Amino acid sequence: MLKRRDLEKREELLAPYAQKSALSKGRCYKEEEHKYRSCYQRDRDRIIYSTAFRRLEYKTQVFVNHEGDYYRTRLTHTLEVSQIAKSIARALSLNEDLVEAISLAHDLGHTPFGHSGEDALHELMRDYGGFDHNTQGLRVVDFLEERYPDFPGLNLTCEVREGIIKHSTPFDRPRPALPFESKGSPILEIQVVDIADEIAYDNHDLDDGITSGLIKEEDLSILKLWVDKEKEFKKRHPGVKGEVAKYQVIRSLIDAQVSDVISQTEANIKRLKVRKIADVAKTPERIVMVSKAMQAMRGPMREFLTANLYHHYRVVRMSNKANRFITSLFNVYLDKSDQLPPTTQGRLKHEDEHRVICDYIAGMTDRYALDEYKKFFEPYERV
Repeated sequence: MLKRRDLEKREELLAPYAQKSALSKGRCYKEEEHKYRSCYQRDRDRIIYSTAFRRLEYKTQVFVNHEGDYYRTRLTHTLEVSQIAKSIARALSLNEDLVEAISLAHDLGHTPFGHSGEDALHELMRDYGGFDHNTQGLRVVDFLEERYPDFPGLNLTCEVREGIIKHSTPFDRPRPALPFESKGSPILEIQVVDIADEIAYDNHDLDDGITSGLIKEEDLSILKLWVDKEKEFKKRHPGVKGEVAKYQVIRSLIDAQVSDVISQTEANIKRLKVRKIADVAKTPERIVMVSKAMQAMRGPMREFLTANLYHHYRVVRMSNKANRFITSLFNVYLDKSDQLPPTTQGRLKHEDEHRVICDYIAGMTDRYALDEYKKFFEPYERV
């Protein structure tokens, strides 16, 4: 029978610069440790059973939910990030349980309608502290989730909470607050989740873009990374086309980038003489990263996605519609706050009205936000 102490002993086999659960900085509210689960396994389970995690199923990645049920959502993206991150962590002998918990929590603060929803809320909250989904994710796990009688939120470990607030990618600009404002580099498990998120974003958005028809495969001939992997696949499987070919090329793109991250990170650890966690914090540069050669190939792919997918007129239309939905709902609630649900109204007695409304909208799914919009603005819609 394996108990928590046995699991912690097993972690002694991890790399000396890996974050061990027995050395966690702990939780905000003291709790008795679980008999059979490490603290990070416990965090993972709390995240999975949270309301915010379930809502990710109906929150947009790029395509609004009603555009089709075969596109990725925040939930499917989160699971893909977790799979990629755990593969990297395992190869680097880092703490997989911690990486999994951070991966599953990294998008909990996202609004409905993806980044357009976030942009709308940030503008509406400009004079009231602003909005970004990292900070909102920390609010979710520290305050907004109601699960326990003895403390607010999920009472996650310090390391998972730091992974949420310090999550950093080209789409995510962290604004760490106390007690996470230190200038040192985040632990390697956090860095692994960051790079896994980038890999998942780029390649799975490319996949969805092709599936939607907004991106034509013949247009990808300008991307060396795509061309190389497509040639490799055609050489091994001549005559195979369509969905299978697309899937296999995307799969090989991800595999190539994951393998590159692992080898480059190992080289960085040796070059920077990283021997313990303290060495990671003192290193000003990111340790977990792709090589310069891979970065040179990823750059054009991101530029292509920006020009041909994120700025495609249909996606821009979806984004503008989303902005109108969010803005209209916010102003309706602000004008007459008694239209909010009773539990949310109760918070208005001791919290800022703008932040309460912001929290309520940020927690909506795409579908719920659309339903609310119809109830307020469609004359024949039942309220």
